[in-house]
Amino acid sequence: MAERLNPNMLFANFNQDFTCISVGTRKGYSITNCDPFGRVYTMNDGARGIVEMLFCTSLLALVGAADHPHLSPRKLQIVNTKRQSMICELLFPSSILAVKMNRKTLVIVLEVEIYIYDISNMKLLHVIETTPNPNAIVALSPSADNSYLAYPSPVPSPTLAQTSATQQPTPATPAPSTGDVLLFSTRSLTVANVIQAHKSPISFLSVNSTGTMLATASDKGTVIRVWSIPGSEKLYQFRRGTREARIYSLNFNLVSTLLVVSSAHDTVHIFKLGQGRGGTSVSSSQSPSSPSGSIDSREGSQGLDGGYDAYVDKKKGNSVSSTLRRKSLHLTKNLTSSVGGYLPNTLTEMWEPSRDFAFLRLPTSGARCIAALSGTMPQVMVISSEGYFYSYNIDLENGGECSLMKQYSLLDSNDEKND
Repeated sequence: MAERLNPNMLFANFNQDFTCISVGTRKGYSITNCDPFGRVYTMNDGARGIVEMLFCTSLLALVGAADHPHLSPRKLQIVNTKRQSMICELLFPSSILAVKMNRKTLVIVLEVEIYIYDISNMKLLHVIETTPNPNAIVALSPSADNSYLAYPSPVPSPTLAQTSATQQPTPATPAPSTGDVLLFSTRSLTVANVIQAHKSPISFLSVNSTGTMLATASDKGTVIRVWSIPGSEKLYQFRRGTREARIYSLNFNLVSTLLVVSSAHDTVHIFKLGQGRGGTSVSSSQSPSSPSGSIDSREGSQGLDGGYDAYVDKKKGNSVSSTLRRKSLHLTKNLTSSVGGYLPNTLTEMWEPSRDFAFLRLPTSGARCIAALSGTMPQVMVISSEGYFYSYNIDLENGGECSLMKQYSLLDSNDEKND
């Protein structure tokens, strides 16, 4: 089934605290306040394929649309809407696929590269070479102090790894897609961890407001997992559904007690992150004195799929024997990976994924939607690719089906008119 898209709306997204929506159109761009709903800024200066806000500030990152003759999709513009001024322009070697920001870091995602800038002076800090990432699957922590970048991590092909020094590996074969996620610290500019999140390739990533949790989904879209950052301990596992579905968005609420997921099945699911089965304290896994935070920061996540060992250690108490156990399990993983990795799979499936706490059905079928949770009201907010904003009421006590409260158009009559 083809997606229902408004041909005039080229881009729409929430800002980092879900208070505003930025929209790119064939004529320009606009900023809309979520509550109360209302347009607060409009600029018709040419088609915009990316419009990203820095929280509620007047700083915007703009990228032109691919079919516009004057605004190149390779050009990034940083503008100040309050002063009506251009802060800087940067030209990249290929099309910009995504832009992510927090108060200290600017991240530009190309298909095979990620550029990291200091947002205060636009100094280039680092360039990461990636395997092809045409869907720009990345997540940046909104927190500037606990700032981590997550993106799909390839694993070297076993056939290439075993090639002798005299043999030339076959060129032009892309690295296989995996379900691993690489965590990169934008403060220290080093790899913080690698998480074996899923067996299928990663389809979506999201970091919570404090940079302490990462939500992951695979191409199958049936199971959503939540991991601690940077320790990579598996905290929660949720079942979105039994049928495979493309995930369109993953967003934590501001206080990290709920996670909202939208998919291609015209439904939005809300999961509870409270204490319970699979729920542990995030702060305990990040304590500098914790062995799981130091010894396992690079290896523990690879020892068993999802940090199950760290979960067991917290039950038994951290000790020398538990540390040795983690190391031995890491070795076991390496030994068993060639014969299917039976041990890790059976252990990680001991947790039955939790079902959703609440859900909603979208009023139309086939639209791509981004869902978020209001920080001030018990409401689920949805942006539709058809150009609409929906607000649903959520019962925080009992959950169940959310009720549609309000519906607005994100485009005005001028946006709807073709040139």
